[in-house]
Amino acid sequence: MKILVLNCGSSSIKYQLIDMANNANVMAKGLLERIGLEMGEFTHKYNGEKHYEQLPIPDHTAGIKLVLKALLDEKIGVIKDINEIGAVGNRVAHGGELFKDSCLVSDAVIEQIKTLTDLAPLHTPGNLAGIYAMKEVLPNVPQAVVFDTAFHSTLPPKAFLYGLPYDYYKKYGIRRYGFHGTSHKFVAEKAAKMVGKDWHDLKIISCHLGSGASIAAIDHGKSVDTSMGMTPLEGLIMGSRPGDVDPGALQFLFEKEMAEGKSWKDIVKMLNKQCGLVGISGGKQDMRDIRAGRDAGDERCTYAFDMFATRVKKYIGAYMAEMGGCDILLFTGGIGENAWFMRHPILENMECLGIKVDLKLNDETAGSDGVISTPDSKVTTVVVTTDEEFVIASDTYRLVNGK
Repeated sequence: MKILVLNCGSSSIKYQLIDMANNANVMAKGLLERIGLEMGEFTHKYNGEKHYEQLPIPDHTAGIKLVLKALLDEKIGVIKDINEIGAVGNRVAHGGELFKDSCLVSDAVIEQIKTLTDLAPLHTPGNLAGIYAMKEVLPNVPQAVVFDTAFHSTLPPKAFLYGLPYDYYKKYGIRRYGFHGTSHKFVAEKAAKMVGKDWHDLKIISCHLGSGASIAAIDHGKSVDTSMGMTPLEGLIMGSRPGDVDPGALQFLFEKEMAEGKSWKDIVKMLNKQCGLVGISGGKQDMRDIRAGRDAGDERCTYAFDMFATRVKKYIGAYMAEMGGCDILLFTGGIGENAWFMRHPILENMECLGIKVDLKLNDETAGSDGVISTPDSKVTTVVVTTDEEFVIASDTYRLVNGK
């Protein structure tokens, strides 16, 4: 079965066509950006080649039609007949408390997802737009939804409740939900297999470090705590998000900025797009650029680099204390997998927690799976490449086949 995996944002569509009958081979993948604007961008990768063009993409339905046209094209396509697509798997950011696992799309499921829009107003409309577009273009092809929050549905109340009046949780659903669940689950299972063990027998700390970043404490196969909260703004410093901030500081900021004519929407946009590494460094988001700036003596890049490492280190220590130890510490995501120079400061001086790293192995491991801890380290530290699209395709395949 060939499965089309979709990750739809408010103005973008990421996609992969995965052949599950051929070792989950990625036949094609691509990205549509600037949907709904005057001129959009379309990048399509196939058979080691790349096709790029600029053209108007008025809405998600037009974008989906463009993807299908490319997949069928004589020159850049990878299938001969649209009926080769057996199912569609959709990434959905927020499942709230309604969805604890992936499921097949139905009218009832769509209505339930719509009720959660307030929890992820920047993501859910785009996710739904992709589902609607596929229903219009390929109405007879089954669809599944895979939720970023589902893996964290096992969080206990002591981890997911905030220190607010309990009535606000019951009335509005204000609590920690966590994100990156698809990735955390995949890499935790994979890391355990790398060392020849079952993840249900282990305590694992998973560090998904990229433009979006979160850490999860996984105790015997269950997520018991995670750094992102009700929204992806909480937790670690990220590419453009601030992470943990004193609510009083935000109140102060809102009052000052609104007195100068800013709206609350302007400030929320700033919190999502202009904070974190970008805000601290002065415009740099890529960790390689921040490292280069630090090495050149740029003070703000130094702040950003050191702040990121320190916050990750703090969460690792906190989750080790919370779980009463750790068997595997893993790094994944764009930074976690590739930025060996960032793993170094995160992991240095951690011997007190039983974490001893072979710096030579660390420096040689980038973009590949590998153990980077010393043989005598009490905590096995590994780098694990993630593949969220594969997880979405696997869940879709399982659901469509009634498993």
